[in-house]
Amino acid sequence: MEVIRAALKMGSEAQKRVAISVAQENHSYGQLLASACQLSNTLLGCDSANASAEDSVVHAKSQTGCNQSTNGAASQLISKMKGITCLKGARIGIMAKPSAEFVAGIWATWISGAVVVPLAPSHPEAEILYVMNDAKISVIMGTEEYQGLLEGIAGKCSARFCLIPVFANLPEYSEAFMSREVKVGASSILFEDVLAEVEKYTIVTGDEAALILYTSGTTGKPKGVVHTHDGIATQVQILTEAWEYTPADRFLNCLPLHHVLGLYNLLLAPLYAGAVVDFLPKFSAREVWKRWIESYPSDGNKGEKTITVFTGVPTMYIRLLQAYELMEIEAQKNAASAAHKLRLMMCGSSALPHHVMKQWERISGHRLLERYGMTEFGMVLSNPLHGHRKMGTVGKSLPSVQVKIISENSNNQYKPGIGELCVKSPSMFKEYWRQPQATKESFGDDGYFRTGDTAMLDEDGYFVILGRTSVDILKVGGYKLSALEIESTILEHPAIAECSVFGIPDTDYGEIVCAVVVPEDEAQRAAASSKPVITLQDLQKWAKERIAPYKIPQRLHVRQSLPRNAMGKVNKKELKELLLSA
Repeated sequence: MEVIRAALKMGSEAQKRVAISVAQENHSYGQLLASACQLSNTLLGCDSANASAEDSVVHAKSQTGCNQSTNGAASQLISKMKGITCLKGARIGIMAKPSAEFVAGIWATWISGAVVVPLAPSHPEAEILYVMNDAKISVIMGTEEYQGLLEGIAGKCSARFCLIPVFANLPEYSEAFMSREVKVGASSILFEDVLAEVEKYTIVTGDEAALILYTSGTTGKPKGVVHTHDGIATQVQILTEAWEYTPADRFLNCLPLHHVLGLYNLLLAPLYAGAVVDFLPKFSAREVWKRWIESYPSDGNKGEKTITVFTGVPTMYIRLLQAYELMEIEAQKNAASAAHKLRLMMCGSSALPHHVMKQWERISGHRLLERYGMTEFGMVLSNPLHGHRKMGTVGKSLPSVQVKIISENSNNQYKPGIGELCVKSPSMFKEYWRQPQATKESFGDDGYFRTGDTAMLDEDGYFVILGRTSVDILKVGGYKLSALEIESTILEHPAIAECSVFGIPDTDYGEIVCAVVVPEDEAQRAAASSKPVITLQDLQKWAKERIAPYKIPQRLHVRQSLPRNAMGKVNKKELKELLLSA
């Protein structure tokens, strides 16, 4: 609710500012609030068996005398906001492309006292059904393009479908829009007073559930991670302060909104700060470069939609570099010049290879700000906005966050060493949905959440993530190895574009190092002409000069691609199962 409160407190002039931009369409904070209020009433109506047809539509009359029909009833909002219980705590699924409609759906759910469960449009029906049934979703909202799919899914889950109206059908935000008279029985009320009711009669408290995000399921079935209103508020405040988000910022968001990174870092926190979120629903390296160049054209002027902040995952930066290499020399100059002028560039979700970081810094002038977070608590570690950003690390703890490493020898937060990363944060999740035992087991007796990530605290107090303990830490003949370190080295090989390393069982050593690689384009073409791309012997000979003998891969598999999730992370569990089953 804190993001909605921030928008409500802006004042009428600030509410005219653009909040969401998609392609050529701009939508203001006021429009988001208006649409959320109207959609909230639709939700309240569709969940109430006693709602009459008259309650489902309200007629609004603007100062221009134009009659308009809007979804929901302001009268229902005002009369029921104080004590409404029909949706309080209910789970509402939302499926929409990154858009103003998606934001309105989230805000409407919170206004109604319900819990948001974002659904991924890219997921197959079976996975959506799993989330629907696990979360016990009672209402599923979606835009028209997903209506057929969602109505079918709703029918299989005894849920109701609620259509999110197209934003283009809303009137343009203006003084007249805010001053519309909304009919309430025999009298009327100004629409701006309806918005005031939202703030006055908020029906949820800070420690109640607001959001359920599902984990990627890399170590088992996806778990529902329950976040509270207070936890979300704390996280957006921490990020706004740490990275100095302001109303002058414009974020280019290319990331999915059913993950923490796209939802918290690039949507909720920017909206809390009063900034503009510019959605690019599907990542395209060419389109990203185009948007930056349009923001900072070569004539020295600023474009109308000036991007100031960009956050990506390693795969995106690799694709951006590849697209840059294909440009003509003059285009490269313009692209590099534009990239230099962004205020902030960040990277996360998985480890960024050092050679990619160095190449990006050489072209763009940006030492990418690397940080660390999880579905369970959002961001907790970050390199500084101002000051030394240490390559290969995820920085130090953010404000109000406590972090320590637990190893066999020490659980001292400040002592350099290697062990499991443990976190205590006010943005911590409340529970795993309907899994009390898993919730209990994820916390130590000291109240710290055990992340399952192996990390190192270096001599400068910066944290280095060595990988998931379950899949990225290999036990080879008594040595504990970091798969991420080995991957970073292999990716320096000129014939290798992508790489994944993990351990496979071995009777002598317990595990041996297995590398799965995707060749660079030139190597792919060589393979097509029957020349070997790269052999295990070639890789071992090359690696011998760069890493310790016990870290050198003993198995090598060459593939055309690696299985990845929506955030670009390699699904090692799936990859390992594929190889072992073969």
